[in-house]
Amino acid sequence: MEAKFWLDKWEANQIAFHEDKTHPVLSAHWTALEVDSSARVFVPLCGKSKDMIWLRERGHEIVGVELSEVAAQAFFHENELSAERSEHPKFACYSGGGYRILCGDIFDLTTQELGSFGAIYDRAALIALPPETRIRYARQLRELCKIDTELLLVTLKYPTDALKPPPFIVADKEVSQYYGQWCDLKKLATSPAKVKGVDGTESAFQIKVNV
Repeated sequence: MEAKFWLDKWEANQIAFHEDKTHPVLSAHWTALEVDSSARVFVPLCGKSKDMIWLRERGHEIVGVELSEVAAQAFFHENELSAERSEHPKFACYSGGGYRILCGDIFDLTTQELGSFGAIYDRAALIALPPETRIRYARQLRELCKIDTELLLVTLKYPTDALKPPPFIVADKEVSQYYGQWCDLKKLATSPAKVKGVDGTESAFQIKVNV
């Protein structure tokens, strides 16, 4: 989707995609990654996700990237956290309390800007992107990740004629296409899920960078 689509959604508070509680896939499957609590966790397209709170409570420092400053400001305000704002060449940065949210285009992100991290949590990034952008997104992650970085990925499926994306359907074979040549893949579980009120399924993948 174009950046303006998401920026307008946040400005108009049309954020039905936001969940006000920890996502069950995260609480059920994060430990499968065996990521040390000292590891920094990268959350792409993070919005104001409550999942960041859950991860922080388990010791992880969090670095997120998000287009909308409205979302970043809301995250800190709604969780009663103080934040300092700083300007970078292509990002505005909000940081405080073990959280750092970079506001800007994920495709402008560099390892220098992002810093080091040991794990990625992707519940809402891959499924928010149309197919042609998903390929670019996976390539960007490859540039940002070092070997042994682990990723918990959540994907969705629902009847193709049931609703208009986003979120987008991401088939298992696509996950293999995006990550299989440079990562070890393991499907952890598939479970029922509601997608904008439509019955669908949700799959969790454990992914580990091997090259």
